[in-house]
Amino acid sequence: MTDSATLSRKFSSKVEDHLRQIAKLLEKHRLVEIMVNRDRASPRHDLIESLVHRQHLVELQLKLRSLHPADIAFILEALPLDDRLLVWRQMQDAQGGGVLLEVSDAVRDSLIEILERPALVRVLGQLDADDLTELAEAVPEDVLTEVLQSLNARDRDWLQTTMAHAEDQVGHLMSQDVLTVRENQRVEQVLWLLRGRNDLPPNTDSLFVVDARHLLKGILPLRALLLNDPQTPLVELVLTDSVVFNATDNADDAARAFERYDLVSAPVVNERGRLVGRLTVDEVMDYIRAESEADVLNMAGLRGDEDLFAPIWDSARNRWLWLSINLCTAFIASRAIGLFEATITQIVALATLMPIVAGIGGNSGNQTTALVVRGLALGEITPANTWHLVFKELGVGLLNGVAWGATVGLFAYLLYWNLPLGGVMAAAMLLNLLLAAAMGVAIPLILHHLGRDPALGSSVLLTFITDGMGFFIFLGLATVFLL
Repeated sequence: MTDSATLSRKFSSKVEDHLRQIAKLLEKHRLVEIMVNRDRASPRHDLIESLVHRQHLVELQLKLRSLHPADIAFILEALPLDDRLLVWRQMQDAQGGGVLLEVSDAVRDSLIEILERPALVRVLGQLDADDLTELAEAVPEDVLTEVLQSLNARDRDWLQTTMAHAEDQVGHLMSQDVLTVRENQRVEQVLWLLRGRNDLPPNTDSLFVVDARHLLKGILPLRALLLNDPQTPLVELVLTDSVVFNATDNADDAARAFERYDLVSAPVVNERGRLVGRLTVDEVMDYIRAESEADVLNMAGLRGDEDLFAPIWDSARNRWLWLSINLCTAFIASRAIGLFEATITQIVALATLMPIVAGIGGNSGNQTTALVVRGLALGEITPANTWHLVFKELGVGLLNGVAWGATVGLFAYLLYWNLPLGGVMAAAMLLNLLLAAAMGVAIPLILHHLGRDPALGSSVLLTFITDGMGFFIFLGLATVFLL
């Protein structure tokens, strides 16, 4: 096991342990509450109830104060709604903003909906303009307006600037914490300026070199300041071929650049080359995580993020669209079977074998779809290599069709001692795997070409095609060659 995997397991185990401890505190709180409520006749009931509440809630508050906002966010996502709200109310306002930044969109929306306006304003008031940008879309407009009044003019302008960019643009993710220097300075001067600061912005690995008009001239790595003579002019150390993003660049492209070049931070400029902000690895990681989670849900036919403990009505409604589509496609597939009722009546074995053809085709197609969706997300699929990918996947489908078609054909023969039936089974498997490969590539590519998320419902559409056509191919071949 690698060191990174060991570290990941260590922190996962740690946060899960925190979750168990808080769950035990909540359970004890409920049990004692039940016992106290049973003894309402006691003259000291109110006093006992107050003391019991205070004891467990204080213990919970102390526990929460020791946790990182990301750990609290994990705990909230794993708790039912009532327990989630109880835990939230025991947190300090200073923690609340950080937790809202870390939780999933669905949980964040549920908390914002439940919280009273004064409490929500206090929590949001603890955040800076960069963090407010991430929450602005989820916060009611009147609450956001009240919070904006507490910001200075610079922060209000920054918030409006970042919100003007779409969520999938670099300008929406960039930070205003930028350290700039001039080319005519020396290493000694820059070090003196840095020592005069109370702190450095998070993920600072470079300074940005600008001219008098704030046009970006290059970047200055911190290591260059530490490893060179204090009298060295910065112009000798500036890197002019570094990665630079435009505020309107696509965030997916930026994420790939961060992964490819192992970036920690990078400058963001406007169309005139003027430095307007900084993109950091933590924002990129948050964006990648959100996109990955959305793709997983979209492939299953779920619209948007869904809270694991959302109300039954909300969860059911979120799943209706693709369930209704799936129901329609299932009826269509059933009619494909209905066309061959006479064939099935004469050869009953077909009814037991045809789900095999459809099932294997669906699984094979989903494998292809997953690879294509990943390739589109990473920018690896281009117009120049699309047809190469299509022929490659058809080749894989052909090879799998021959291998697994022969296997199921032999299985059918040994099961029913019917050689023609085994041949039909093998041929149907071959054709359906070829179809699955073609559709596994075509569906996400078509969705991508139409400007839609290639993961959105692709699994549902693929299953419909491989099931319906799988039944049609198998029963059609049986009708032609077995009757």
